[in-house]
Amino acid sequence: MADASAFRLSFALVFFFQLGTFLFILSSIAAADDVSRAAPAGEPKACGNDFQLVKVKRWINGIEKEAIGGLTADFGSILPADAKKGHRLPALFSEPLNGCSSSSSRLVGSISLVVRGDCEFTTKAKVAQAAGAAGMVMLNDDEGFVQMGCGNDTSLNITIPVITISKSGGVELKKSIDGGEKVELLLYSPERPILDYSVIFLWMMSVGTVVMASLWSEITGSEQSDERYNELSPKESDAAAARQEEEKEILHISTKSAVVFVITASTFLLLLYFFMSSWFVWVLIVLFCIGGIEGMHNCIVSLVTSKCKNCERKTLNLPLLGEVSILSLVVLIGCLAFAIFWAANRNASYSWIGQDILVARGDKSGGESIPMLLRVPRLADPYYGYNMIGFGDILFPGLLVAFSFRFDKAKKKKIFNGYFLWLVIGYGAGLAFTYLGLYLMDGHGQPALLYLVPCTLGTCVVLGMIRGELKQLWTFGSNSTEPSASGEA
Repeated sequence: MADASAFRLSFALVFFFQLGTFLFILSSIAAADDVSRAAPAGEPKACGNDFQLVKVKRWINGIEKEAIGGLTADFGSILPADAKKGHRLPALFSEPLNGCSSSSSRLVGSISLVVRGDCEFTTKAKVAQAAGAAGMVMLNDDEGFVQMGCGNDTSLNITIPVITISKSGGVELKKSIDGGEKVELLLYSPERPILDYSVIFLWMMSVGTVVMASLWSEITGSEQSDERYNELSPKESDAAAARQEEEKEILHISTKSAVVFVITASTFLLLLYFFMSSWFVWVLIVLFCIGGIEGMHNCIVSLVTSKCKNCERKTLNLPLLGEVSILSLVVLIGCLAFAIFWAANRNASYSWIGQDILVARGDKSGGESIPMLLRVPRLADPYYGYNMIGFGDILFPGLLVAFSFRFDKAKKKKIFNGYFLWLVIGYGAGLAFTYLGLYLMDGHGQPALLYLVPCTLGTCVVLGMIRGELKQLWTFGSNSTEPSASGEA
């Protein structure tokens, strides 16, 4: 009866606290978003279009090739959402290429291709329309898409669709046209779902990672490692073995080391921002592969040896390395091969599987990528995008969840009157609130930690205050509060 009462009380507290936190955060973001998106007072009514992603279907000499992505301007006609309602038209370069003056080439019934620069976006569109073009595609001089606004032009009457494509897409079109090939384009803008059901997989991956990391010592640990929690006075030999085992696995973090970690991480982010280059990204990719190999090797070997005690005892003498475990060597070769395969195919469509196993990487439009994110392809997205979550959005809340499990175990708390279950629920709810906020804010990116911190740390603090255990939570880990390896309090 007491357990049921504790469960109902804890559940009610966690539910209402997290719901209130979500509504407060969402209302604050919505208020700020309304201000930031307010249109400038002098902006003409003809510039009321939303910036929308575009798919550019292309045919080279009548053979359909892979579509190119693009972005609409905030002026011009609206593109159809269905490719069947679009028109397949020939694509020609404007003369001059910048499209800033009357074109000498015949553009009637064609899509005009212009390069960026030398004049306003609206000027290029007016010139293309005056030449009889059925649409205009601007080739950006950089990867990614530029948002084409009206600027100071208040006399607009643009009735043709106007879009921009990335530098790499423009290079492909220019190469085909310069080679004398016939290029045809079809412009359309399919609707993009704000939320994709692939977020379910990303949610499961994130929550599963946090739970598995918290329970990893239970999954891979020996029976001796639990004795200091389950016995009051274990044998000295067993206690020594448990202590020796823990010293191999536990990294003691002091306040000083935590502060140094934050400063180091912040400095590293600043270096990324100011000194980003291709060679620097390659250094990060190599370091990422090394870390991924080490992490995979440690997880696999720990899991196997916890279930098969004799597997690690079979050794082999190797030159320079000396005596090594056969199991460790075989796993190392497999992890090394996996990392090399991922590095060689990191730009392939299926590379997200390997990168999520190694840990993850961040992505940008074109060029190399930085290992920073977990990502899952958006299965219902016509633009083949990704749902992503930052490594820090798993690591930092995960440390607190793992701490709560250790605290519950040391204090011999049951599942409902402990903290671990409620923090896992809080983390899962925080992620769900992140995606709900993404939906309610029309797809505008949401900082996950903005929801995760109140739902995890806030839940822990509120439960600790109500139970009168906040001081124990804060001081847990010191010699006076944590059981020693010999089982003494």
